[in-house]
Amino acid sequence: MQLLHIDSAITGAQSVSRQITARVVESWVAAHTGTKVEHLDLAVNAPTHLSADSLGFRTGQAAETEVQRRENAVSEALVSQFLASDVVVIGAPFYNFTIPTQLKAWIDRIAQAGRTFKYTDKGPVGLAGGKTVIVVVSRGGIYSTSEGGRAMEHQEGYLRTVFGFMGITDVRFVRAEGVAMGPDAKGQALANAERDVAASTQAAANQARVAQAA
Repeated sequence: MQLLHIDSAITGAQSVSRQITARVVESWVAAHTGTKVEHLDLAVNAPTHLSADSLGFRTGQAAETEVQRRENAVSEALVSQFLASDVVVIGAPFYNFTIPTQLKAWIDRIAQAGRTFKYTDKGPVGLAGGKTVIVVVSRGGIYSTSEGGRAMEHQEGYLRTVFGFMGITDVRFVRAEGVAMGPDAKGQALANAERDVAASTQAAANQARVAQAA
């Protein structure tokens, strides 16, 4: 089993999402012997945002310049890495009501027609199904427990939509909310996230046992 561990927080060791993604990966590996882990740190090694030079994989045009060839190679490497993974663990901190720009740049590179989705006469069809995606969302405030809060966050809904468009139906969220609302609130947020980590890992282990018994 191949696990892709992605972090996108720019706050380094102070990052709550990085702390929790590490726990998710640790828990998953403990429950799934033989899992191979690859780490992608988008705060250190993010692809550039889409530009005229990096659109080759979408237009089907051959690269004409060295810059275009280099950008196409980046896109190919990222989508190949994603498609080769059985499990993807993503740290997605809450920046200005949505995901970090570094994570969006990665998504723009892997959202490739013919690789992760295709269009048919009946509409789009995802090509990257069969994966498990576990997203760790960390937020300074609390947004999931009120209608107003849910209307303000453009993090979970976007990620569920984009991965669903690629055919991935098993998208799980681990939340740490209220981490900027004082020590007690942060402690509770981390405890809640740890509970979600355990639940996600246990659910996956149960699915694996059912599959083996079938």
